[in-house]
Amino acid sequence: MCTAMSFTVANHHYFGRNLDLEISYGQQVVITPRNKPFNFHEVDDLNQHYALIGVAAVMNDYPLYFDAANEHGLAMGGLNYPDNAFYADSKAGYKNVASFELIPWVLGQCATVDEAKKLLTNVNVTNRQFSPNLPASPLHWLIADQTSAIVVESDRDGVHVYDDPVGVLTNNPSFPKQLFNLNNYRTLSANTLANTFSDQVNLTDYSRGLGTRNLPGGMDAESRFVRATFNKYNANWPEHDEIANITQLFHVMHSVEQQSGLDQVATNPAKFEYTIYTVGYDLDKGSLYYTTYTNNQINCVDMNKVDLASQQLTSYPFINQQAINHVN
Repeated sequence: MCTAMSFTVANHHYFGRNLDLEISYGQQVVITPRNKPFNFHEVDDLNQHYALIGVAAVMNDYPLYFDAANEHGLAMGGLNYPDNAFYADSKAGYKNVASFELIPWVLGQCATVDEAKKLLTNVNVTNRQFSPNLPASPLHWLIADQTSAIVVESDRDGVHVYDDPVGVLTNNPSFPKQLFNLNNYRTLSANTLANTFSDQVNLTDYSRGLGTRNLPGGMDAESRFVRATFNKYNANWPEHDEIANITQLFHVMHSVEQQSGLDQVATNPAKFEYTIYTVGYDLDKGSLYYTTYTNNQINCVDMNKVDLASQQLTSYPFINQQAINHVN
């Protein structure tokens, strides 16, 4: 499972994502420069393209991005969508793109969400595997720029592109159902609420935070969608303090993280899903910030500090060793 969101604070633009899985694929921060070719199986190759920074597993010198942003501030993340995701065989007359190709194909040539919408017209997400040992993962995608967000879902009845007015995505069920479900929580509030039970019954605010009493706390995707959306829109975001905003981004993302041992997904042997990493992108500066499950320190990689005109990937392995500041 996963959670992703985009948001804007006083003309500063950010994109955040939790990767929740029970296994790690050796992911690392990977920068793909403009002249590193992206070779695709059916659509035209991108020999020159926008530079990308993101989290990827590199296989045969090919970055399999979990999430990424390009130099123009367009971000994209693939999130688990089991049972619902459907990838078809190649179809004549369509733009046939494998699921693992979709992120570089979109981010390599689109600078905005509007451009991504046009590119995704008549697309067919195919069931091609990267390799026999790497079958296609069932995914749907959040794409966001500085002004808007969309969700891309490939279901049995085709590919759907939805406007995402809240800029949040988790997992099942489908995005329209997740969005509609927010209606059930319209009375949530970060404020102290008046007694609307009855004017004939004296009820008191015996505790702080009663306005959030019905905020879902589960690790399931619907609960995380509601909680992430509520926290995103009600958290305090300092307008002119980048470090404070990045710090708050991680607080909000960690409010929907999964702790190992609390979400069992397999037995014999037991396996538990947990938040392997949390990432935050500054879409204006091309910076990627991350924490891992075993290292709470926020680490930063700046795509503009490498040669973006080169032809070679630049990779930075995750720093997983816990960083503790000993003060005495």
